[in-house]
Amino acid sequence: MKLAIASLLIGSAAAFAPAASFGVRSTALNMATETAEKHQAFAKLPATVKPGVVTGQALVDLLDAAKAQGYAIPGVNIVGSNSINACMEAAAKYGGPIMVTFSKGGGQFIAGKSLANDKDQASIAGTIAGAKHVHEVAKLYGVPVVLHTDHCQKAWLPWIDGLYAASEEHFKTTGQPLFSSHMLDLSEEPLEENIAICKSYLEKFAKLGILLEFELGVTGGEEDGVDNSDVDSSRLYTQPEEVYYAYEQLSQVPNGAFTCAASFGNVHGVYAPGNVDLQPIILYNSQKYIQEKLGCDDDKPMKFVFHGGSGSSVEDIQYAIGAGVIKMNIDTDTQWAFWDGVRAYEAKYHDYLQGQIGNPEGDQKPNKKYYDPRMMLRAGEESMAARLVKAAEDLKCVNVLN
Repeated sequence: MKLAIASLLIGSAAAFAPAASFGVRSTALNMATETAEKHQAFAKLPATVKPGVVTGQALVDLLDAAKAQGYAIPGVNIVGSNSINACMEAAAKYGGPIMVTFSKGGGQFIAGKSLANDKDQASIAGTIAGAKHVHEVAKLYGVPVVLHTDHCQKAWLPWIDGLYAASEEHFKTTGQPLFSSHMLDLSEEPLEENIAICKSYLEKFAKLGILLEFELGVTGGEEDGVDNSDVDSSRLYTQPEEVYYAYEQLSQVPNGAFTCAASFGNVHGVYAPGNVDLQPIILYNSQKYIQEKLGCDDDKPMKFVFHGGSGSSVEDIQYAIGAGVIKMNIDTDTQWAFWDGVRAYEAKYHDYLQGQIGNPEGDQKPNKKYYDPRMMLRAGEESMAARLVKAAEDLKCVNVLN
């Protein structure tokens, strides 16, 4: 089973340092801080971080805490309320934060696959609907929840534009964006174009307190419409100079909060351990290079996120966390776990699922309580949540709230 882990979030400390260096604080971050109650909701986290959706300064503080305390937050791709709820159920069990991640395809599925999506209208509507569901119920789970969107290629930017417009409307009434963060994956473009587009979006995001995750290099394999199976292997490994260039450019955006998905051999999909040449030393080298360029004391000036952890050992994963990885994407493993829960349910009650009437207890016995869709879906939720608890253990994200 694979830990489908998410890009490298690089610039957290770095990403958030620019605001301090400019001596200015964004309106969005200020509002998030000023509205936070003085008491701490969680003993091990800053007072800005509360149960429910985390945005703005609270998100910055949460990621800073993860880096300082040496754990990574599971970032889980979802496809509906069942997988969303399984994420938050798992977080409540392992005692840590969770990132609920929407892909463009996942948003379309939530809206309904029968709908037209020629202008991304279904992807936009479904992603917004899923985000509103999280806003309504997240506090009930008693954990911090980050609302994130996954890989967005250049051709898919209208999807992000639609989501940003929804955040603008949400901000007008609540002082918070609808989404915590968005990932732009422009790694197929030349480096300068990639970062220039990211910079233009970060200028908008900073106004609402939305964090930008960007990608350098390429995560191999295939996931949800993004197919890099045949990419040249050299592009799977980001160079420290590229990471610093991106940091230097994005730091010019006042109050900009950004993270970087730097590639170090990551591959989406299912692979047996040993079949992927993961090189997390690249992260350490990037940290050292940036530290030297900045002349700072912090030996982890960047926050990384880990995409495509297929075939990675727990040792490699935790080694990467030591280099400042504060979020890892999980998709393939949780997809399997959900299915495996449904499969096990069907196997257990197979003889009760062959007709509406009649089972081993009698020919006239009704089977409604067995084929009620909620029964198999709940089995899937429970199995997925259990897999996420195991993932949180691997990521050292257990009991990090209190």
